[in-house]
Amino acid sequence: MKKIKLPLRDIEFALFELLHYEEHYAEYCPSLDRNLTKALLTESARFCEDILAPLSASGDTEGCRLVDGKVITPSGFKSAYKQYCDAGWPSLARSAEFGGQGLPQSLGIVVNELSATANYAWTMYPGLSQGAMHTIESHGSDFQKQTYLPALISGEWTGTMCLTEAHCGTDLGLLKTKATPVGDDRYALSGTKIFISSGDHDLAENIVHIVLARLPDAPAGTKGLSLFIVPKISVNPDGSLGEPNGVSCGSLEHKMGIHANATCVLNFDGAIGTLLGEANKGLHLMFTFMNLARLGAALQGLAHAEAGFQASLNYARTRVQGRALSGIKNPAGAADPIIVHPDVRRMLMTQKALSEGMRMMAYFAAKRVDIAQHAIAAEQRQMAQDMLSIVTPIAKGFITELGFESSSLALQCFGGHGYIKEWGVEQNLRDCRIASLYEGTTGVQALDLLGRKILLSDGKLMEGFTKCILHFCHDPTNAPELSPYVESLTRLHDEWRGVTGRIGVRAQQNPDEVGAASVDYLMYCGYILMGYLWARAAKTALTALAAGTEEQDFYRAKLVTAHFYFERILPRTLSLVATINSGADNLMALSAENFLL
Repeated sequence: MKKIKLPLRDIEFALFELLHYEEHYAEYCPSLDRNLTKALLTESARFCEDILAPLSASGDTEGCRLVDGKVITPSGFKSAYKQYCDAGWPSLARSAEFGGQGLPQSLGIVVNELSATANYAWTMYPGLSQGAMHTIESHGSDFQKQTYLPALISGEWTGTMCLTEAHCGTDLGLLKTKATPVGDDRYALSGTKIFISSGDHDLAENIVHIVLARLPDAPAGTKGLSLFIVPKISVNPDGSLGEPNGVSCGSLEHKMGIHANATCVLNFDGAIGTLLGEANKGLHLMFTFMNLARLGAALQGLAHAEAGFQASLNYARTRVQGRALSGIKNPAGAADPIIVHPDVRRMLMTQKALSEGMRMMAYFAAKRVDIAQHAIAAEQRQMAQDMLSIVTPIAKGFITELGFESSSLALQCFGGHGYIKEWGVEQNLRDCRIASLYEGTTGVQALDLLGRKILLSDGKLMEGFTKCILHFCHDPTNAPELSPYVESLTRLHDEWRGVTGRIGVRAQQNPDEVGAASVDYLMYCGYILMGYLWARAAKTALTALAAGTEEQDFYRAKLVTAHFYFERILPRTLSLVATINSGADNLMALSAENFLL
């Protein structure tokens, strides 16, 4: 694959022009102005392009190895991690009280997008540490914070999330790992966890596992789960490292993709840990980690879409094959570049519209993360949290599904060349596939969105977003060129309410109606959210062009892409409404026994 060039100009457009992050940071982090943000992103991009990106293909080929019970990461990964830590990147968005730089979480999310686009498998090692830090900072005791946060923030230690067991994935109420009190507020954990990303490696001195387990007297089901901090290497009272702590890697999973990240079976054999938060409240506390990880998975969809788009665009500009139906475009050559063919344009424009739309969605969510954490007014914090409760499952499910679609289109642009390793797009597609599976599958996100968030709140949680749409549609400053977008969004706003109401009515008679509609409903919501952001992007571009910007081509491309989205992609909502309205009967009518083999 040609050297990745991270899209800093488009990132700046989404941050500063579309979503007004300069004003946002002035309120929540006055020291972080536009120039400093751009400087940080430029430096991060340099590290990602020069250090991380070249390790992506070699890491995929080499993979991780389990040698004498220890995981060895691919060549170059350890050196890159040291450079990453030496530059202070792990501490960027963490609390200054424990050694962090105290910058907003949203900036950390943008920086993670850069490294994810360059090398997602590598990015997972420090990426999961952010969730561990956030969980300990949110729910840990003073002693736990002092013990674990400084080394996690510096990058000396990394963190993981340990939920899944062989007999239970999403259904965590079946979890069997036990935590037995051994005195001094310590617990001995015994059990086996599977699919633990970055569960063991040679990059850091210690690995801090955030583990769900069950106390001896715990109630059955999810109400009996508690959360524990369990380090791989015991930590002495003075913060120094002690002896190995009964946590071992039993095996590495053999996977379709992300070969350079260690996905481990972890055995806890009396490993000593401490209770994080209240007993039997572990699942609730784990969602602090999980929700951040879900936004991270959404970034993976975006990252692979961007990487695939860049590769296929470069290929389409240089690969010559066939002649344009509208006339020869390359008279000096034997054939025209394939970018002249309408079907290749269809694939490229779809990738462009989706990747840029995903970026806008991710940053829209990231802004709410800052507000929910730092707004002074409780009402503002609650409004942001309500918005996140809707946007997080949409972003995780929708962006990861479309990230895979976009990555598949990238491979298709290469034809047969895409199917071989030489160009890198087959790795990109393989690596992307996991994003819609872990941290809750698309079906899980969809049930959370429709069942728990929207129907159980009687639609109240969706009001914040529907108000955003109406505010845009009724804005008197909208130029006439925006009328088609306003009309579409107004119609979808009204339709959305009707679709939601009909599902709710049917679900009162048959609960399966929620599950039958949920994934299509999530995708429907995602297309509307992306349409709203593309309409805003078109307005921003029109304003810049009217002001006489020197970047005429950049803003005109935004207008063309917005038009493409509304004409070619947003109409997908029509078929989704049809399938949602068709109900559950066509899914459930065939008995399990009649699925014949």
